[in-house]
Amino acid sequence: MYVLYSFLVFLSLLYYLPATVWKLKIRRGEKLHLKERFGLSFSLPSPEGTSIWLHAVSVGEVLSLQTLIRALKSRHPDWTIYCSALTNSGYTVAGSKLGEADHIFYVPFDFAWIARKFFKRIQPRLFILAESEFWPNLLRTARRHAGGVLLVNGRISDRTGRRFRRFRCLVRPLLGNIDRFLVQTAPDGSRLQAVGLSGDRIRVVGNLKADIQLPPMRGENAAVLRSELNCQPEAVVLLAGSVHVGEDVTVLKAYAESRDKRPELRLIIAPRHLDRVEVIDSLCIQMGFRVVRRTGEEPARDWDVFILDTIGELARFYAVCDIAFLGGSLIPWGGQNFLEPAFYGKPIVFGPHMKNFAVLAARFIENDAAVVVQDGAALSRVWSEGTKSEWKKTGERARMTLDSLRGATEKTVKEIEAFIENNL
Repeated sequence: MYVLYSFLVFLSLLYYLPATVWKLKIRRGEKLHLKERFGLSFSLPSPEGTSIWLHAVSVGEVLSLQTLIRALKSRHPDWTIYCSALTNSGYTVAGSKLGEADHIFYVPFDFAWIARKFFKRIQPRLFILAESEFWPNLLRTARRHAGGVLLVNGRISDRTGRRFRRFRCLVRPLLGNIDRFLVQTAPDGSRLQAVGLSGDRIRVVGNLKADIQLPPMRGENAAVLRSELNCQPEAVVLLAGSVHVGEDVTVLKAYAESRDKRPELRLIIAPRHLDRVEVIDSLCIQMGFRVVRRTGEEPARDWDVFILDTIGELARFYAVCDIAFLGGSLIPWGGQNFLEPAFYGKPIVFGPHMKNFAVLAARFIENDAAVVVQDGAALSRVWSEGTKSEWKKTGERARMTLDSLRGATEKTVKEIEAFIENNL
């Protein structure tokens, strides 16, 4: 199985790598760190003492590790913490958000001979994988060369669970490389057991993202940012975060309809993928909106749409909006993380497609801490008919709901400490 998989990875690289080099390195001037990812050069020093390697795929997984890494470093400052990411955006966010990590790098391509070089250099007592990305050669090599393998903040969706059951003869050996699974919810654990995993290897500890800690942005701080955006005091700021392709058109149309009834509305839109910025800009102009970008000129006094075209700033802008819409939920994507607006006590709106956060979404809905809309017309009604006082009460319930979900970081740290202590 591993030989066939490695051959397919090789063919994929032959097919995709030239296009990636052209798109990212030649056209955009971005570094791809190919020598390091092929194990041809290293900038990583070997550790002195206990080391841990944490791997996160992209932005969401990286952000889920913030409080965990901070807690580990606070309690064990002598531990050397290595953190890898797969995507360019994940690597960029890791560099800005994971300040307590000692070394941040790109994960190697998934070949056993490359992975071995990294494990021999890092010598991790524990390899920790975040959420749900299972790389066969990386995991198999970790099993052989690390002191242990742990999944943290594990999330197994219904769709993934069905696939696991269908291909359990392949999945079970893959997951057999992981010593312990720390999952977010009981259903996540049940889906793993349905594949044939023993229940004593699974712990339900909650969602690490619920322990989110963000810079305070209330009162004067929020007022300063709104002033920087040239938002007049009477403006009602809507924020559509992590909006996906196609969904952005629906959001802009909903905004246009609601603004006809409520001229004081202003929209901040943050596309999930930055290569969509030009399209959104053009759509705004076609609709007659005055549009500015975060990376462009200073916001005009009377802008209608503000495009957040940067990475890692979305949480800061949630702090200054009056109501937050979560992207990836009006299309069958599965939703996006909505704990950042909850942290700042903002009312949350999302569409019907929240399968990636189904348990959390259900909790917020039960507590009247979030509003579900079925389509763009319903979103327009929420924006045009809601009052600030109503939204404020919903936001307060969102903050209280988030507070009730905290505690996963402490449980995860104890599991890591116990694992390392028992495997000295």
